[in-house]
Amino acid sequence: MTFKFTAISIATLLLAAGCSSTTASISPAKYDKMNCPELNNAVGDTATNISRTAIARGKVANTSVPSWLIGGERVKTAIANRETARIERLQQQQQVIVAARNQRCPSSP
Repeated sequence: MTFKFTAISIATLLLAAGCSSTTASISPAKYDKMNCPELNNAVGDTATNISRTAIARGKVANTSVPSWLIGGERVKTAIANRETARIERLQQQQQVIVAARNQRCPSSP
């Protein structure tokens, strides 16, 4: 039963990590057309995505890979690295949004 549960857990983890690796490109022109409430929502959405990705990365990093699963640790590390790269892209995107918001909305923090 442990083997089945572990294999299913790893397969689910790999599938979830693959689905979460897509991210939009960072285009400052996209944010130039947004008004202040839209920019505020974009900052919040990006922060939510950063948190979700960090949680997923933590789950991957804390997954116990059985020793009989050849290459399991390497896959786990690769997925965690991909999630780290996604977090960095999201943080860059958030900086672009915040800069656009600061230019257009002087009363925003």
